[in-house]
Amino acid sequence: MNNNFEKVVQLLRLEAAAIELAAKRLEKSIVEQAIEILDKCEGKVVVIGIGKSGIIAQKIAQTLTSTGTVAVFVHPSDALHGGLGMMTSGDVVIALSNSGETDEILLLLPALKVRKICLLAIVGNLDSTLARQSDVVLDASVDREACPLNLAPTCSTTVALAIGDALAMTLMEAKNLTAEDFAANHPAGRLGKRLTLKVADLMHESPNITVDADWLEVVKAISKFALGAVNVVDERENLIGIVTDGDLRRTIEKTAPEDFSDLTARQMMTADPTTAAPEMLAFDALRLMENRPMQISVLPVVENEKCVGLLRLHDIVRSGL
Repeated sequence: MNNNFEKVVQLLRLEAAAIELAAKRLEKSIVEQAIEILDKCEGKVVVIGIGKSGIIAQKIAQTLTSTGTVAVFVHPSDALHGGLGMMTSGDVVIALSNSGETDEILLLLPALKVRKICLLAIVGNLDSTLARQSDVVLDASVDREACPLNLAPTCSTTVALAIGDALAMTLMEAKNLTAEDFAANHPAGRLGKRLTLKVADLMHESPNITVDADWLEVVKAISKFALGAVNVVDERENLIGIVTDGDLRRTIEKTAPEDFSDLTARQMMTADPTTAAPEMLAFDALRLMENRPMQISVLPVVENEKCVGLLRLHDIVRSGL
C-alpha cells in the first residue's frame, strides 16, 4: 500500500513537472500572437482533436465559452463529412494533436486554407505536418508520459489542457469579463446563483403586526403566516422589531400566566433587528445570518424604511446556494 501511495505521488509530480517545463518552453511572442488572434476573432473558435486529445479539446471549448469566448468542439471526422459547413472565414481553429500527424486533422487543412481560417496548433511535435502548416504553434511537447510504458496519453494531455486553460483565462481577463458576466453564463450552477440570486427572489410578503398586538394576536399571526416570525411595524409600516418563535417561547416561559393579558408585541419583540434589502444578493444575506456569534434564521427585508418582506434561512438553503 505504501508503494502504491508513493507511486501516485510520483506520477502527480511528473505531470506537474511536465506543465512547468511547458511553461518554460513557450515563447512570449508566440503566446502574444495566439492571444491577439483569439481576442480579435470575429467569428467563433472551433476546437478540434481526436481520441484523448478530442476529449481535452471539448473541455477547452467549454471553458472558452463559459468565460466569454464563443467556442465549439467539432470532431474532425464529422467535419470531413459535412461539419465543415459551420466553419467560415473569421473563425479560428485550435487543433490539438500530440503527434501532429493525426490523419483526420491533416485532411482538414486544405479546406481551412480555402476558407482563410486561422489555425492555432497545440502540438507535441514541432517538426510535424500540423505544426508546419499552422499559423501559430504552441509547444505542448513532453519528455515522457506518466504511463509506465510511456504509451498512454497522460502528461501530454495534461499539458495540452493546461495550455488551453491558460489561453482561456488570459482571454477572459483581456475581455474584462466580470463576475456578473460569468454568472450570466452559469445561471443554474451554484456559482451563478451566488452572483445573481437576490433577496427579492426568495423573500416572502412581509408578515406584519403592530406593536400593540397582544400575545394571542402574535401567536395567531405566527401560525397564519407559517414563517417562524412576524415583523413588528408602526403605522407607516416602518420596521420596529421582529418576534420569532424563539422570542415567543422565551417570553411565555418568563411570564406568569396571570400577566399574559398585559403582553404586547413590544414586550416580546427583538428591537432593531438585522435586516436585508431586496436587491442584496441572497448569498450575502446567508453570510449575514451565519457569520455572527449567534446565528439567526430569519431576516426582515426593508426598502426605503418600509418593511416589505421576510427572508428565511430555509429558503436560501432550498434554493441551492
